[in-house]
Amino acid sequence: MKYADIKYYDIANGLGVRTSLFVSGCTHRCKGCFNEIAWDFNYGKDFTEETIKEILDSLTPNYIQGLSLLGGEPMEPSSQRALLPLLRQMKTRFPKKDVWCYTGYTYETDLLDSNGKAHCEVTDELLSYIDILVDGEFDLSLHDISLKFRGSQNQRILQIHREGCPELPLDN
Repeated sequence: MKYADIKYYDIANGLGVRTSLFVSGCTHRCKGCFNEIAWDFNYGKDFTEETIKEILDSLTPNYIQGLSLLGGEPMEPSSQRALLPLLRQMKTRFPKKDVWCYTGYTYETDLLDSNGKAHCEVTDELLSYIDILVDGEFDLSLHDISLKFRGSQNQRILQIHREGCPELPLDN
């Protein structure tokens, strides 16, 4: 897997101060996407053991609330396989920090269903490490800048796992 960017003090992609990993590769190609450059699976830098170490090290300070996964598309099966070692290590080392994941796939049909578009042999385990899932393709016709942590009205913010996960103070 390749990644497009890592933001180490991000406050836009989840609650609190976070490390955000923008993976490369997306098959959705949503009209109006904010990160079209990351559609290409070959864009950016190689995601290596050193990258995992840097991300884990960035999560060490107490003021870092967690990790956000964005794209591209982190739930593409090839990305899931690459991200699994990172999430395993993160949840072992930082069990109280949360993981947010932004995906164009739909939780019930594309991810949970064993016949879903993005379901693969690691999906269930990967989902077990994700606390908050923002799902659904970005729909430019439903774009709303007043929404918190999502770009269009069809996207949902789902609390997958509540333990250690903050309540979401969302008005919309």
